[in-house]
Amino acid sequence: MPPREERDPLVVARVIGDVLDPFTRSVNMTVTYRHNREVTNGSELKPSQVANKPRVDIGGDLRTYYTLLMVDPDAPSPSNPNLREYLHWLVTNIPGTTDASSGEEVVCYESPGPYLGIHRFVFVLFRQPGRQTMDAPGWRQNFNAREFAELYNLGSPVAAVHFNCQRENTCGGRRG
Repeated sequence: MPPREERDPLVVARVIGDVLDPFTRSVNMTVTYRHNREVTNGSELKPSQVANKPRVDIGGDLRTYYTLLMVDPDAPSPSNPNLREYLHWLVTNIPGTTDASSGEEVVCYESPGPYLGIHRFVFVLFRQPGRQTMDAPGWRQNFNAREFAELYNLGSPVAAVHFNCQRENTCGGRRG
C-alpha cells in the first residue's frame, strides 16, 4: 500500500509542491458555490458555476482569526504558468466558526475565466497569530502564497481545497 500522503488529493494534483508545502489539516473549511455546489478536491466546475464568490465556512474557535486565499497556479495556461500564482481572492481577519463574509476582503473576488487548458483553483486557509492588517499586493499575477504566509507570520496552512475549471465551449469561434 502506498504511503498516505501519496493518496492525498492535494499531492496527486500537485497543489502540494506547486503552491503549498506539506501541512496537516487542523481546521474544517467548506467552500460552497450557489445551488449548494460544494467544492471537493479535484471537482470539475464550469466558469458559469463559479462566477459569484462562494460561501466559505470556517471551523476553529471564535477567538482565532483566519486568512483565506484563492489562487490559480496555472495562469495563463497549465503548459506555461508564467503568471503563477494568480490571486483571485484574499480575505483576512475571519473569526473562527463564521464564514468569509465576516472577515475583511482585502482583494475582491475575481471569478475564474481560464482560457487555455484545465486550471486548478486553490482555496488556502491560514491561522493568523492575531487580528492584523494585511496589505493588498500591488497586482494579482505572480502572487506567492508561501511568501505571503511568511511575510505575515501565518505559518503553515490549516486547510486547503481545490477544484478544476476550464473554458466552457461556446457556439462558433475558436476553442482554446
